Amino acid sequence: MSVMERVRRATAETSVRTSPVLSRRQGMVRTVKRHAMERVGYDEMTRLVADEDVDHARSELRPAVEAVVNAQDMLELDPAAREEMVDGILDDIVGLGPLQPLIEDDTVTEIMVNGCHSSFFERGGTLHPMENFFENDEQIRILIDRIIAPLGRRVDERSPLVNARLKNGYRVNAVIPPIAIDGPALTIRKFSDRITSLRELVELGSLPEWYACLLSCAVALRQDLAVVGGTGSGKTTLLNALSTEIPIGERIVTIEDSAELKFARHPHVVRLEAREASIEGEGAVTIRDLVANSLRMRPDRIVVGEVRGGEAIDMLSAMQTGHDGSLTTLHAGSEEEAVVRLTLLARYGINLPSELIEDQIALALDGIVMSERRPDGRRFVSSYSGVSRAAGGGVKLERYVTFDRASASWTLEKEPPFIAAALDAGALTEGEVEQWRQSCPAS
Repeated sequence: MSVMERVRRATAETSVRTSPVLSRRQGMVRTVKRHAMERVGYDEMTRLVADEDVDHARSELRPAVEAVVNAQDMLELDPAAREEMVDGILDDIVGLGPLQPLIEDDTVTEIMVNGCHSSFFERGGTLHPMENFFENDEQIRILIDRIIAPLGRRVDERSPLVNARLKNGYRVNAVIPPIAIDGPALTIRKFSDRITSLRELVELGSLPEWYACLLSCAVALRQDLAVVGGTGSGKTTLLNALSTEIPIGERIVTIEDSAELKFARHPHVVRLEAREASIEGEGAVTIRDLVANSLRMRPDRIVVGEVRGGEAIDMLSAMQTGHDGSLTTLHAGSEEEAVVRLTLLARYGINLPSELIEDQIALALDGIVMSERRPDGRRFVSSYSGVSRAAGGGVKLERYVTFDRASASWTLEKEPPFIAAALDAGALTEGEVEQWRQSCPAS
């Protein structure tokens, strides 16, 4: 859909699927929109809507909207209410409508629109209902078009769902009828730049300092780690924090379905992002394609945002062939579930018996770090388990750090063997290790 078509639809949305009984305030907003667009002109409005600098577009359009509001019979509105109306109209025209304040709110981490009568946002890990609903499904469709059109994507009845990433890194998923039964569904996941290190996670109470030190050593000593947890448990945040512990002199290749990792402090990073097929069904580049290609890019470390398919076998192979210290995430509820799921995913990529794949997991992966979210929304870096090959074959899990959910406390169950190995190799000093040991609450 062209920008001009979107502008014209924005003026016409008042007549599409609206209730016959409208509040006076809704009527005033519609009147102001119509007069503002007539005052500015469709061509100029098209230029403003297409402007990538939203703040600049708002500043140019604001005088026209304010003039229309002041010219209307709105004596019952005080100055604050008029200003609120102007802001809302500007959000509808050049922003994201009722979602714009939530997009600008750094404390909001996710926005979920479930049709025009049900919308929620997440703040601090807890869901809250939106106060300002969409008036009709058409308004949501216009908003979805506005989000994805600049990205060269589209959604319609033939292709009723779309995944995309905004320029600021936010991840967008949209589903429309007939797939979405109760009206268009839109989900926007925001990724904050505020948490970029283990130190910041310690300050938030997500893990103690001695645990952060242990994980930092594991990354620096080139342990192959998988961050495991459920949806919204903080896996990507933890992976990003772990990635900042990679030494500056190493070359990193990151591979993601939707680019979310931040490497502002590392000078040698190549970021790769998968691509879905075009409308014609061509041009798809999968995570597995990127993992296989990354092996030809001379990486010291490979960081895969999330393993979810046949690329699992390529990732395991990379960990065994000179790319120690690689990192990834995986959806699972426990270490045992992670091994089972990783085995299943690897079999998507290669037809081998489960026993052989488990042996490869045991030889490739060094540790599993669990991340979890509690019902109150707080996120924790919970347990840490070592991965090795069992005597009779298969995977052996050994708990290094345990997490008590009731008291939100951590205990060092066993010192990981890579600490002693680092001492022998001179990578750590006796003083450093002894100081760390004294800070650990032993079981």
